Amino acid sequence: MTANQKNRRPLATRSSRWAQALAKNLAQRGIPTPNQISLLSIAFALLGGLLLAFLPNAVGLILTALLIQLRLLCNLLDGMVAVECGKKTANGVLYNEIPDRIADSVLILAFGVAVGQPWLGWLGALLAALSAYIRLLGGSLGLEQRFSGPMAKPHRMALLTAACLIGALEWQLWHSQYALWLALVLLIVGTLLTCILRTRAISRELEMQARST
Repeated sequence: MTANQKNRRPLATRSSRWAQALAKNLAQRGIPTPNQISLLSIAFALLGGLLLAFLPNAVGLILTALLIQLRLLCNLLDGMVAVECGKKTANGVLYNEIPDRIADSVLILAFGVAVGQPWLGWLGALLAALSAYIRLLGGSLGLEQRFSGPMAKPHRMALLTAACLIGALEWQLWHSQYALWLALVLLIVGTLLTCILRTRAISRELEMQARST
C-alpha cells in the first residue's frame, strides 16, 4: 500500500459497482473534473445550509438530508475519478481538503441557526475543523492519518442526515425541533471525543518512535 493510499479515508462504497461505474463515466466525459466535483460539494452544502437556516420545516429538512448525501457523493467521486480513474491533478490535495472544511462548517453552522443557538453551530464547526487538523498534523509528522471516530466526517454527516429526516417528521407532527438540537449536541460531544482520541493516538505513536530510536 502506498503512502497516498494510506492517507485516504477508508470507504467501503469505493468498491461498490454503482460508484465505480459512475466514476468511470465521469472520467470518460472529462467534465466535471475531480476538482470541480470537490467544489460542487460546497454548492450542495450551501443549499442545505440555506434551507436549514431559512426553511427548517418538513420539506426543507427532507431536501437538506438529500443535499447532505449529494455532498458526500461528491466527496466520494472526486477521489475515485482522480485516483482510480487516473485524473489526478497536482493541486488535487487542496481541492480534496479545503472544500470539505467549508462544507462541514456551513452545514454545522446552519444547524445552530436552525435551533436558535448559533454558538452551538460555531462550536461544532470549530471542533470539526480541529479534528481534521489533528488528522493532518499526524500525517505531517510522518504518521498514517487517522480517520477514526467516534464522530469523523462520515459519522457527522450520517447523524445530520438522520436528524433532518427525523426532524421533518417531528416538525410535521409537533412543530418542534428537538431532533436537530439533540443531533447538534451529540455531534459536538462526539467530535470533541474524536479530537481527544486522535491526539492521544498520535502522542503514543510519537513516544513509541522516540523509544525505538
